[in-house]
This record gives sequence, C-alpha cells and structure tokens, in this order.
Amino acid sequence: MTDIQNRIAARVVPHIRPGAVVNLGIGIPTLVADHLPDGHVAHLQTENGLLGVGPTPAPDQVDPDLVHAGKQPVTARPGAPTSPARRRSG
Repeated sequence: MTDIQNRIAARVVPHIRPGAVVNLGIGIPTLVADHLPDGHVAHLQTENGLLGVGPTPAPDQVDPDLVHAGKQPVTARPGAPTSPARRRSG
C-alpha cells in the first residue's frame, strides 16, 4: 500500500475506543491493525471470520491460513476465535 493509504489508516486509530469491535473491510481498512499501538485493546474482525486480527506478519512468520478479506497475510492476537463462512452467512 502507499504512504498516503497508511497515513489514512493511522488517522483512524485514535477513533477506535478500547474494547471496540471493528469490522475491517477491504483496502485501506485492512491497514488499521498495523497502526494500533501495543496495549490498545480493540477487537478487529476480518470479513472472512477472524475476530482478533493483529498486524501484518514478518515475511518469515506468514501463516497461509491467516489472511484478511483482501487475501493478504495477517496475524491473530492471542485467543482470537474464527468463524466458518457457512456459520456467518446463516
């Protein structure tokens, strides 16, 4: 992503209240997790069912099963639950 996209994502962080549950869409919202400071407790959810998204992993730490809706790798915060697609869609 570009510098301007990262700056936009960083501007969102102060508006995320501690303990909030935030559903991240595709695009710039997927960058928000990279800008949350350590210790900021917010529950970020991907469109594909991970609640507890962490920042983008280092290249050597990528888990191919952990991706956001844009198909880019993410990390999961400790205790992060997942939900199968069939369960979320009814």
